[in-house]
Amino acid sequence: MKPRSGTGRACALLAASIGLAGCAVSTDFRPPAPPAAASYTAEPTPARTASADTRLGTAQHFTTAETASQWWRELGSARLDALIDEALVAGPTLDAARARLRQAGETLAARSGAVEYPQANLEVGAQRQRNNAAALGPSQGASQGGRTFDLYGVSAGIAYDLDFAGGNQRTLEALAAQVDYRRFQLEAARLAIAGNIASAAIAQARIAGQIDATETLAGLQREQLDVARRRVSLGAAADDEVWALQAQLEQTRARIPSLRTQLERTTHLLAVLVGAEPGGFASARFTLSDFALPAELPLRVPSELVRRRPDIRSAEALMHSAHAQHGAALAKRYPQITLSAALGSQSLTAANLFGAGSLLWGVAGQLVQPLLRPGLRAEARAAQAELDAAAANYRETVLQALRDVADTLRAIENGAQALSAQAAADEAARALLRSVAERHRLGAASYVELLIAQQQAQQVRIDLIALQAQRLADSVALHQAMGGGPGDGRSRGAAVAGDLTPCCAPPAMSANR
Repeated sequence: MKPRSGTGRACALLAASIGLAGCAVSTDFRPPAPPAAASYTAEPTPARTASADTRLGTAQHFTTAETASQWWRELGSARLDALIDEALVAGPTLDAARARLRQAGETLAARSGAVEYPQANLEVGAQRQRNNAAALGPSQGASQGGRTFDLYGVSAGIAYDLDFAGGNQRTLEALAAQVDYRRFQLEAARLAIAGNIASAAIAQARIAGQIDATETLAGLQREQLDVARRRVSLGAAADDEVWALQAQLEQTRARIPSLRTQLERTTHLLAVLVGAEPGGFASARFTLSDFALPAELPLRVPSELVRRRPDIRSAEALMHSAHAQHGAALAKRYPQITLSAALGSQSLTAANLFGAGSLLWGVAGQLVQPLLRPGLRAEARAAQAELDAAAANYRETVLQALRDVADTLRAIENGAQALSAQAAADEAARALLRSVAERHRLGAASYVELLIAQQQAQQVRIDLIALQAQRLADSVALHQAMGGGPGDGRSRGAAVAGDLTPCCAPPAMSANR
């Protein structure tokens, strides 16, 4: 049997290597299992909330139907819609998130171009060299001396790294997951901007209403104080009554500057959220009458929530990236195979550079197997630790999301009950005021009694304003907790790593695999 030549053995080795190329040494990522719980709270959520009269908004009911993507429009304020639309276009927070998404996409494209395709280079060079005559020996060096010559060369080379252990694939998968992460971060920023603007507008309306009611209350208390001073001057009352009413009035007046500070802060916050300077923000202030209470509120089961909330999807993308990075770290312990070829020309003169006798070419294959590199095992263990941390962060994010929904659902129900009771108190205070006013008209009640009834009605109204605003704010919070409107549910990472439909938890992987 004829012995196989060295070239033949090299070709056979390369053929075997090509056949093994793409053999990944790590498992594919599979998303964690969704929450098994069917509800968010231990007590079942009622289908409808408690209701007050039509002046304050009727009962709200929960729906599992798909909600509109621009959910804030259900609040019924055209000015709020305009502010949110402006912020979604020109807000600096979203500009930064979009830029980070572009950066992640370009990083993926750069790495993909470097490892998925052969890399070709053209080299053109010229150099002048002089021989070292002493290197030829004493006899020849002394007789011939050194020699100076020029060398010209041009060549084109191509090289390709075979992804034998799937390291390049896992690296691209990790970068694609980073793109997903940035995309979900952008969605989370949009949701946060819309929710924060809506909440700030509602807070502005609440504070403005409370300022008006508190100023009215202070005016009524001032009138009662004036009456008391006249009674003291006539000898019909003691100074103690004046001092008590004076203290009550000053306490009421002291609340107004604090409320005005809160009002200005919400106005400045609105300016920043829409990307405007606070000093040049001229939007008219909101009032509670600008808003309508949404009749329907979204309520999705926990297993669907994890596919809708962008913060959960972001945590899953980071977990996917860590899983792929772990696979890439494992792949470094396996053979690295590189194929290359070059074609060019080399000559001592530029005129003969492209002559027939100056042509040269080469084909090479290289296999590198790490033998003594203890750091690779440590790198794999570090990647495993990062994966464990990402998995724990994902679990915490899911738990916090479930808690957000549970807190908001309880707040909505309890807030509706509180508003219903406060509405009854408001109706009773109004009825008392009407009765005292009629008695005062008939001479059966004093003017002081009328002032006291008016003050009581104003105190009830201040609390009523707070509960009205809180009910609107809780509705906004539930939309945020549910992840906003519909999303596409797929990502760039899904195209790289396969379908992301929930099936089971990712398998445990050993760093010593």
